[in-house]
Amino acid sequence: MSTVAVTRLIDAPVMRVWRVFTDLPARATWLSTVDAIEVMTPGDFGTGTVWRETRTMPGDVQVTEEFTVQRCEAPTRFVVASPGIGAHYRMTYTLTPVEVGRHSGGTAVTVVQEGAPSAPGGRLLVLVFGGLAARTVEGALRQDLTDLASAAVRPAAA
Repeated sequence: MSTVAVTRLIDAPVMRVWRVFTDLPARATWLSTVDAIEVMTPGDFGTGTVWRETRTMPGDVQVTEEFTVQRCEAPTRFVVASPGIGAHYRMTYTLTPVEVGRHSGGTAVTVVQEGAPSAPGGRLLVLVFGGLAARTVEGALRQDLTDLASAAVRPAAA
């Protein structure tokens, strides 16, 4: 199992960040690598919510993955899981209000992604590309949080 963690300060309140992040139909409008979202379950975002996300990966390869919300503690934490491609992974998102300092009133968003190969070929890739894979995942998570920060501070996101 490998773990990658990334944190980003966002100059927007927790509730605004939560609303932007969990508005699944709108994700493709603000996530720069996401081309399409298909919400599979009706209703509000919460435990049991399922969606498919199509992303453009390095090399202009499109990948569609299915995500399931395993746990939801609105508006501060949720856990999603995906069978992934060659690896099963789980991401825990935590939104923490910033109460002091120059980012007071903002939100610290942390994502921790844990993954494990789901096939023998995946185990080989981890051995060969372990560090590169972790850096690639970290870069993708950082980009997602940068995109989230941009969307959450827009007046329309209020």
